Amino acid sequence: MYKYETIIYWSNEDQCYIAEVPELSGCMAHGNSSETALSNVQEAMKLWIDTANEFGDLIPEPKGQRLMYA
Repeated sequence: MYKYETIIYWSNEDQCYIAEVPELSGCMAHGNSSETALSNVQEAMKLWIDTANEFGDLIPEPKGQRLMYA
């Protein structure tokens, strides 16, 4: 499990929960429940970090993990 801040919120527009990782630009996922969104964003973080490694891009150090529900 990665230790990046994860923000989870309900999107009326999309009618699902959205999970965003602000420290990893563009890293986000969705799900029908907050738990599913969190699980999906964990996979998105892995892919984000794998891609950054592949291209030699900088991977920020996590500031810590905090779950926020809006």
